Amino acid sequence: MHTRALVILLLLTFNGYTQSVEKRLTQKIAPLLKDFNGDIGVYIKCLKNNKVVSLDADSVFPMASIVKIPILWGVLEKLAKGELDYHQTLVYRDSLAYSGADITTNLKDSSRIELAKVILLMLSTSDNTASLWLQKLAGTGKRINELLMEAGFQQTRVNSRTPGREANRLQYGWGQTTPAEMGLLLEKMYKGQIISDSISKKMIRLLGRNYWDEQALSQIPANIFVASKNGAVDASRSEVLLVMARKPYILSIFTNNNKDKSWSDNNEAWLLTKKISALVWKYFN
Repeated sequence: MHTRALVILLLLTFNGYTQSVEKRLTQKIAPLLKDFNGDIGVYIKCLKNNKVVSLDADSVFPMASIVKIPILWGVLEKLAKGELDYHQTLVYRDSLAYSGADITTNLKDSSRIELAKVILLMLSTSDNTASLWLQKLAGTGKRINELLMEAGFQQTRVNSRTPGREANRLQYGWGQTTPAEMGLLLEKMYKGQIISDSISKKMIRLLGRNYWDEQALSQIPANIFVASKNGAVDASRSEVLLVMARKPYILSIFTNNNKDKSWSDNNEAWLLTKKISALVWKYFN
């Protein structure tokens, strides 16, 4: 990726339609990226005027826990078909356990829990055991990837526990995407285009309960509704936001191969994410 090269185009084509570049905001953000010690891609779209910022936004990055948005899509497809019920009772088994840090893992074998609460744990606390359980209920990564392909996503895929995706899993981990494609997924939610208008609205509501609120999300006023998800592993820190403000916008920031792998608040990627989020909020609102 050429993170230090900036080419500002008057128009760019994405997913079959032309979008105008938000040139002034691009010029504000580009200098912030040039000294980052790693790979970074940023995609921003104002949903009021459809202008975008796209800086390495078509490069592929690990999704880490942002993969839980496509998993949610797969689960909600099952709900829409009547194959799952939002308030049905599930039975937890110890064989599902993935990480001792997960809330779900601490359930006793044969414990009963509502599907809705498992979804809450996946999205709000980023519970990996809950997420892998839901991935299986959604029809595994195979079905989730079919949904993504049918919707026109070229790079966004689930890799883990998905036949034929082992090489991708070794390179990108649980899932992969681009900043622009994840921005498009949020835009489809906003426009009611994922399964149905009512399902899209449910996705937005469910993504509005994020426990991990100390980076990009922390720069948005508390009285503004935001649907968001974070993803973090040692060398990759990413975050996506759908900000429902007077001028609604999407912010999608992905990083990889980060030199700073620390987990303190002063992590380079997290500090840059906060700075970009604050700048974008002030610019639009």
